[in-house]
Amino acid sequence: MGFATSSSTTCMLFLLLLLLPLSAVAQTNNGRVDVGASLTATNDASPWLSPSGDFAFGFHQHGNADGFLVSIWFDKIPGETKTLAWYAFGNGSPVLAPLGSRIQLTAEDGLVLRNPSGEQLWKSDITLDEAGYAVMNDTGNFAIRSRNSDMLWQSFDQPTDTLLPTQIMEKNGRLFSRQSENNFSQGRFQLRLQNDGNLVLGAVNLPTNLVYDGPYYSTGTYDTANESNSGDRLIFDEAGGVYVLRKNRERVYLQTGAILPTPVADFYQRATLDFDGVFAQYYYPKRSAGEDRNWSTVWSIPDNICSRVGDIGSGACGFNSICSLNDNRRPTCTCPPGFSLLDPDDKHGSCKRDVELSCQDDGRTPKDLYDFKVLINTDWPRSDYEQFKPYNEQDCQTSCLHDCMCAVAIFRQDSCWKKKLPLSNGREDNSVNGKAFIKLSRAEPTPPVPDIPVRVEEKKQDTLIITGSVLLGTSVIVNFALVAAFCLGFFSIYQKRSSKTNQVGLETKLRFFTYKELAEATNGFKEELGRGAFGIVYKGTIGTGSVAVKKLDRVVREGERDKEFKTEINVIGQTHHKNLVKLLGICEEGEQRLLVYEFLSNGTLADYLFRNTKPSWNQRTQIAITIARGLLYLHEECSTQIIHCDIKPQNILLDDCYIARISDFGLSKLLMMDQTHTKTAIRGTKGYVAPEWFRNMPVTTKVDVYSFGVLLLEIICCRRNVVDEENVGTSGDDLILTYWAYDCFNEGAMDALIGDDTEAINNRESLERFFMTALWCIQEDPYQRPTMRKVTQMLEGAVQVTVPPNPSPFTITASAT
Repeated sequence: MGFATSSSTTCMLFLLLLLLPLSAVAQTNNGRVDVGASLTATNDASPWLSPSGDFAFGFHQHGNADGFLVSIWFDKIPGETKTLAWYAFGNGSPVLAPLGSRIQLTAEDGLVLRNPSGEQLWKSDITLDEAGYAVMNDTGNFAIRSRNSDMLWQSFDQPTDTLLPTQIMEKNGRLFSRQSENNFSQGRFQLRLQNDGNLVLGAVNLPTNLVYDGPYYSTGTYDTANESNSGDRLIFDEAGGVYVLRKNRERVYLQTGAILPTPVADFYQRATLDFDGVFAQYYYPKRSAGEDRNWSTVWSIPDNICSRVGDIGSGACGFNSICSLNDNRRPTCTCPPGFSLLDPDDKHGSCKRDVELSCQDDGRTPKDLYDFKVLINTDWPRSDYEQFKPYNEQDCQTSCLHDCMCAVAIFRQDSCWKKKLPLSNGREDNSVNGKAFIKLSRAEPTPPVPDIPVRVEEKKQDTLIITGSVLLGTSVIVNFALVAAFCLGFFSIYQKRSSKTNQVGLETKLRFFTYKELAEATNGFKEELGRGAFGIVYKGTIGTGSVAVKKLDRVVREGERDKEFKTEINVIGQTHHKNLVKLLGICEEGEQRLLVYEFLSNGTLADYLFRNTKPSWNQRTQIAITIARGLLYLHEECSTQIIHCDIKPQNILLDDCYIARISDFGLSKLLMMDQTHTKTAIRGTKGYVAPEWFRNMPVTTKVDVYSFGVLLLEIICCRRNVVDEENVGTSGDDLILTYWAYDCFNEGAMDALIGDDTEAINNRESLERFFMTALWCIQEDPYQRPTMRKVTQMLEGAVQVTVPPNPSPFTITASAT
């Protein structure tokens, strides 16, 4: 009995010891955060919770993002992707913290976020007093207070795309949409309480944040004659009502007659400006917080975003797109016939023609060149350039057919409107009550090509003819023996040949060409498109489509090196990215090695960039970003890592829409060691070669980052990195752009670099961001250069770009010595 009592007492003490930590947590979990407390960005980091545990503040890794968002989220709602209520935002982009970053509550600055190197990425900017503590409230508001409990900073005053119950938005406050569901950068839509008291939902032009006229929604809460009737603030009250409160205390609800769930306290609520431009109120039952379910919609505005037409801009969907409402009354964006998405990953983005229509007269009639697809109740109201009335349907089609500028004709009643690209504010709606005639090219796509080479089929046919002749002149028994022997021999030979010739094709689906086929396709290699380290490129035609045929020069062929050729081609053939030039086929015959690529009509970036007229700043920035995305794919996202080793404007091609495509990727290993543009054994081109090539250092993907940095400076300045003395100033300081660039940046004289480029000057923020990114890329120390993933985020504004150090400290020190 004594043993039993002792045992039970011991068990009780043991249980109490186990419960003590849990009890302490429960007692201290009042949402309070003391000065000095910090969180570190890791995959399993614990957040700061509100007293009820409904909301959490901390680092949240969203999707495949290369970093963490400092954010507030609904913590009890299940799912790998949390519903965010707020995230830190600065300099026009979300603050993305790398792994190992630390956020700390300090007395001087409140919240301070630093990366693993100690550099400051973001802070909460308190100025009136020192912080005494912070609280993660059950309302979802993270508040920093003084020792006297005065409010110094709160997340409710810095909203992103979401409002929560009890949150108030003052005049000139705004919500902005994301770029897409998983891209937290600022999107194309904005909800703003204007200074005149009117709440307006409309489109904005990025990156200038110019608000377009013609809002999608407006409360009309302004009165120039009587200011007391004007709106004063936007309120999301505790009972779930969302309204503009006028100065005379009158409430103007955003949606009257909305049925809210009851009791309201049993539901989570939020009002979010979604990436598709719709502002909606949602609810989620707290009692189902452990179940996998979706948020339900209370109401949304505008009622039909597709029907709202602005004076300028693309509309709810991208240019050349069609907007229609789905069953949830949210916009669905589709491309019209003959068009496809410019960016396949952006379903709400712009569309481009699959086959461009030309105004050049090639002797064929318009009926031979073009055809029409008919869409019912579809229109692009802001793309008209001519109208005919009275007109019938046939006349409308005929007029567009014979007008090379006409992309679409709209016929309604007795009127015909002709439209040209880009088409904007596209919509499909019964109210249109008309027909759209989409003008398409009759050009047929290039037919699919067989995996097995043509030469094998020809050999097979010849063999069958010979076999038939022999069989006709022999007896049945002899014929049977011959057939058996022939089949066995043929099968063995065919297997060997098929295995050899299709070693690459089976994995990559590349077409094998004979040398004769490519000689005929290029008209005897007549039209030269360009020359490079890998040989000469010729224009050719296969079927009805144009191709670029690269005749490789002095490529390794013997023994093991020939296997390396096949391996490298196999890797290149498996790549698939919108910013890479696609490899279509290969010729491997005797000493000949030829590659067949898709043909890109707008030539090289060098031809586009280094001309008398500068391309627009927006066009140049988009080209830079797409090149970065292509390199990111080569370095991190394709099945085998590829280091390009020769990034330069001549190896960047532009398609019909001037989208950049990287060429010659993966070919550097196919070169003989002495086949380079320089007089050393390195691989690359003078002016773009990373310093480690000369220093017997390991060659990594950072050599491509360096070359990209040089290329980025050339894109910014529209001039070559290395130029002749006669083309620059008399001082000669600007002979090499990479040396001159840092001096100009350090002295605040970037205007000297870009000259009279007023468009770039007017976009000062993006100009500086791109410039600093380039200087980070050309650091002599490869370990200081960012990865291409980080470079892409810097260019897109997803991470803050800090001031770079002198990229060439070693060179300067050596010179001084």
